Amino acid sequence: MNVSAGAAQRIHFHKMNGLGNEIVVVDTRTSKINISSAIARAMAAAPRSHFDQMMVLQPHRTASTDAYVTIFNADGSESAACGNGTRCIGWLECQKTGRANVAFETKAGLLNVNVANIDSITVDMGEPRFAWNEIPLSEPFHDTRGIELQIGPIDAPILHSPSVVNVGNPHAIFWVDDADAYDLARLGPLLENHPLFPQRANISLAEVRSRREIRLRVWERGTGLTQACGTAACAAAVAAMRKKLVDRTVTVVLPGGPLMIKWTDSNRILMTGPVEHEYEDDWVGLPAEAAGD
Repeated sequence: MNVSAGAAQRIHFHKMNGLGNEIVVVDTRTSKINISSAIARAMAAAPRSHFDQMMVLQPHRTASTDAYVTIFNADGSESAACGNGTRCIGWLECQKTGRANVAFETKAGLLNVNVANIDSITVDMGEPRFAWNEIPLSEPFHDTRGIELQIGPIDAPILHSPSVVNVGNPHAIFWVDDADAYDLARLGPLLENHPLFPQRANISLAEVRSRREIRLRVWERGTGLTQACGTAACAAAVAAMRKKLVDRTVTVVLPGGPLMIKWTDSNRILMTGPVEHEYEDDWVGLPAEAAGD
């Protein structure tokens, strides 16, 4: 959308959520709208269009896909993957096309989505990455099932020895007996911005309840505390599987509800869960509100 000086911009969006993870979807495939980081921040700051992640659908770059997707966090930074957001756009695209299977491309690669119904949407999140330079970390670690990182006193750390995984985004998972026993709102930003994570990281507290269930709380990079984070659920699940704490199919219970995660023998992560479509609306803002990009 080419906007003259002082003219308002009108951007149509869908407000959705995946287990309480607030998602806004903007489809720019048939328009000239350009969503910048500044516009994303302005939309996130408005109550009606507030989001944890924004999924911006653009014309496809790969012929076998339905759209290329740029993902913004609430602070205007970009993310390579968003599991809850991918379920949301998968459901929307299936409603539009009448198909049960759709595909998208993000910075993290190709994502295939199968929609059984609004309560059961499965995303193939791709292959996890475990090498230190693929996460990435600022220094090498041979075994990323548990790295040397702690917060608090050396002889009595509050949290220590997280597993690290990349599932489109960098994740650090701290294994705890009680996920509610820690002030994640205080510890999350300290760990997100630790020098060991040059691209910052999503920080999770994982409480293994059984071979088939993990309870998870997440501080999401660029967003903060969240009701649900699909990539964090995938990361915690495969990290627990690497440590042989759980089976290859596990339910990850987040504050917003459960996701089922399966790590297949072919090294693919399948995430299944619901979405909710809340409403459609238009965001209207002046260029001055989105100044800076």
